Amino acid sequence: MTPFSIAGIQMHVSASHSNVPIMKHKVDVMMSVYPWVQMVMFSELCPFGPLTYHAMDFPNDVENEFCELAKKHGIWLVPGTMFQKKEDKIYNTATVINPQGEVVGRYNKMFPFYPYEVGVTGGDEFLIWDVPKIGRFGLTICYDMWFPETSRTLAVNGVEVILHPTLTATIDRDIELSIVQATAATNQCFIFDINGLGDGGTGRSIICGPDGRVLHQASTGEELIPIEIDMDRVKRSREMGVLRLGQPLKSFRDRNIKFEIYQQGAQLPYLNTLGKLHKPTRFEQITEVLQSNNEEQTVATPWWNKLKI
Repeated sequence: MTPFSIAGIQMHVSASHSNVPIMKHKVDVMMSVYPWVQMVMFSELCPFGPLTYHAMDFPNDVENEFCELAKKHGIWLVPGTMFQKKEDKIYNTATVINPQGEVVGRYNKMFPFYPYEVGVTGGDEFLIWDVPKIGRFGLTICYDMWFPETSRTLAVNGVEVILHPTLTATIDRDIELSIVQATAATNQCFIFDINGLGDGGTGRSIICGPDGRVLHQASTGEELIPIEIDMDRVKRSREMGVLRLGQPLKSFRDRNIKFEIYQQGAQLPYLNTLGKLHKPTRFEQITEVLQSNNEEQTVATPWWNKLKI
């Protein structure tokens, strides 16, 4: 058995003021109540909320505060994400800090939630790091997980735990919960999906094991979520199969097929028929109805004249 203790913090997030003091207090409480915890993570955009107005250069004083906090308690720390201002672009950036208070890496969210995460540029580099004598860890952020290539890339590079800070305040949270379970099973790894509250989401954080089973699902209130996992479960699953059944990573390795859609320069004409990536409007809905009516009759009649009142 190789035990390792990870704690998620599901807390209320405000977009009108800094949440950093409360985050630091939550970590202090966590380590006072659960001193055996070795890693702590927060939700996406927890320090300042989801406004790009708060974008800043990296490194910065806030990140330094988190480094001091990690060093103070001797823990690994992922303090959610912050918007990073870099040249003329803005990225949604997560920082990973080791127990010595050093930044071991930063990860820029690859898939901003377009068309709603306006003004944010997607990253193009993965972040993988090793916790000595424990195992290999990786990061994805929120919408990244909707693209299975992100998690699969981490898994085939040996990642055993995916940390997934998220900010979901929308009606698709149930779908995301199912994606977390499926991603854990198909990549045979642990996943810590931590959501915020208030301006930071609707809660319901979830932690899944390498067989896809739920280890814990939070409710919709503030919660400290300390969980000890056994890293050997990942190795066992990948060697013997999910529930000693399917062995998806081995099958992926031994596949006969080349996925042509991923080849450099591949032509994907169908995707070009889907239209531009933008927010739908009421005007577009009315236009669609009018176009449909024009196809059905020679002289177009306004759709509202068809209503029976």
